[in-house]
Amino acid sequence: MSELTHVPQGVAPAVEAGIKRSLIIPGGGLRLSYAAGVIKTLFASGLTFQHMDGTSGGALNLAMLLSGLKIDDICERWASLDMHDTVAFLPFKQAINLKEFTGSGSAEAFRTKVFLHLGIDIQKIRASEGLQATFNVGNFSKKMNQVVEYQDISEDFLIAGMSLPGVFPPVTIDGQVYLDSGFVQDANLIEAVKRGSNEIWLIWILANIPRYRTGVINSYVQMLEMSANAALHKELTQIDDINQRIKQGEVVYGHEHPIRLHLVKPASPLPLDPDLYTGHVTHQQLIEMGSHDAEFYLIHKTQEGVPFEPHITVMTETTLGIQFKETMAGGFCLGAEDPKQGNNLGKRKGLELAMHAQVDIDDMDGFVNDPHHTGRLSGNIDFEPMGMGMVADKGVFNLFYPNGQPQMKLMVYELGFSHEGKEYYLAGKKEVRDDPGFDLWTDTTTLFTQLHQGNDKNGPVIGAGILSLGVKDLLKLVSTVTVINAQSNTDKVATVAKFGQFFMGELWDSYVKTS
Repeated sequence: MSELTHVPQGVAPAVEAGIKRSLIIPGGGLRLSYAAGVIKTLFASGLTFQHMDGTSGGALNLAMLLSGLKIDDICERWASLDMHDTVAFLPFKQAINLKEFTGSGSAEAFRTKVFLHLGIDIQKIRASEGLQATFNVGNFSKKMNQVVEYQDISEDFLIAGMSLPGVFPPVTIDGQVYLDSGFVQDANLIEAVKRGSNEIWLIWILANIPRYRTGVINSYVQMLEMSANAALHKELTQIDDINQRIKQGEVVYGHEHPIRLHLVKPASPLPLDPDLYTGHVTHQQLIEMGSHDAEFYLIHKTQEGVPFEPHITVMTETTLGIQFKETMAGGFCLGAEDPKQGNNLGKRKGLELAMHAQVDIDDMDGFVNDPHHTGRLSGNIDFEPMGMGMVADKGVFNLFYPNGQPQMKLMVYELGFSHEGKEYYLAGKKEVRDDPGFDLWTDTTTLFTQLHQGNDKNGPVIGAGILSLGVKDLLKLVSTVTVINAQSNTDKVATVAKFGQFFMGELWDSYVKTS
C-alpha cells in the first residue's frame, strides 16, 4: 500500500442496513467554515458516508477531507486562516484594461498560500480509498456543469471550480474554458442519486429570502443566490418525481425505495465575505454557527427527512442585532455555596474568578418585545485553581428578567463549560431593585455567582463568589459594542439607540417610578 493511500474521516466503505449516504457540500463564498462546523457535528453523531460531492467553495472542504485531514484540524485551519492571504491582485495594466477584463482579482494567493494553509494535497486526494467523491466545475465552453472524479482532480480544476465570473479569470484546461459552477448549479443532488445514494445530506449556505437587497455587492450575490436556488429547486422537483415513480413500482437508477433528504442550513442568511475581511464575523463564529445548526437539526430530524420541495431553503429575514463583550471579576472560592461567603473567602485566600463574556442579541426588536429579554452568552473563564481560559461556547443572557417579585428584576449571566472531562455551569445574576440609598451602580455591576457541577444550575453548588464590573471594564464594554447585520450607519445608530432606550427605560421603571 502506498504511503499516500488512506480512507478519509467520515467514510464507511460498506453500506449499512441498505442505506447509502451522500454528503453534498455546496459553495457560499469563503463562508465555508460554516460547513466545516456542520460536518464536525455530523461526524461526531456517528454519521458516515459512501459518497461526497463538492461544488464551488464547498470543494475546499471536500479537498481537505480527501487530503486526509481530520475535521477538528479542518476547523482549526479555517479558524486560523488570515483573510489577507486570500487576496491577490492582477498586474496593474491588466486590472485597468476594461476592454480585456476577465476578473477583479487573481487566484494566485490560493495556489501559493491558501491551499497550503488548508492542507490541500492533490496527490493525497487522488490516493483516497473507500468512497466515491466528485467535484463540480462549470464548463464554459460547453455551457454545462461538469463532474470531475476525485482521481482526476488537479489544482487547476480546484481553482476553476471557485473562479466566479468577474471575480477570478477563467481557467483553461485541455482546451476547455472552466469557471465556478455556482451560476449553473451549486449542489449536484442528481449525481448522488445516479450513484445509488438513497439518503442525501445537504449543507445549504446561500441565502433565500424574498426581499431584494440594495448595494453593488448584494446585487452580484443575489444573482448567484437566484441561480443556485433555482437550480437546486429544479433538482428537488426531479427527485420528487423519481420518488413518485418508485412508489408506483418503477426502478429508477437502481432505486427500489424512495430517496430521503436531510438539510442543514442557517435560519437566517449568513454574513457575506466582506464581513470576514473586516472582522465583523470570524471563521470560528461561523464554525460554531454551523455546529449549532447541525445539532438542532439532528435533535429535531425525522426518519423521513425533509420534503423535496423548494420552500425548504427559505430563510427568515436577517435581523438587526447587537454584540458586546463584558469582563467581570471578583473573589471566588470552591466549597462555598453563598456568593457573599465565597467572595470573602476568595479575597482572603487571594482567589479571583474572571468571566470574559460575549453577549449576542440576534434580533433587537425581538429582544425588546420578549418579556424575558433573552440573548446568547459565550466566552471563557479564568480561575487559577481550575484553569485559565476555560472555553464556554454556550450560555444564556437575560436583561431585566422578571423573577416574580414586583420590585426586582434580574440580569442573568450563565455559562456552561467543560474542564478535565467534567461539565460545569456558572450561573450568575444581578439583582436590580431600588433599595435605600443610591444603589443603581452597585446593582447593575454586581454579579452574584454560583458554580454548579453538571450541565445546568440544577446541579450541586461547588463554589460561589461575587463578580463585579469596574469603571475601566465598563468603558471597554462600550468600545466593543457592534451592530450585527447593519447595512448602513443609519442601521447602526438606530439599533444602538433602541438598545439604549430600552436599557434606560428599564432603569427608570426600577429606580424612579418605584421610588
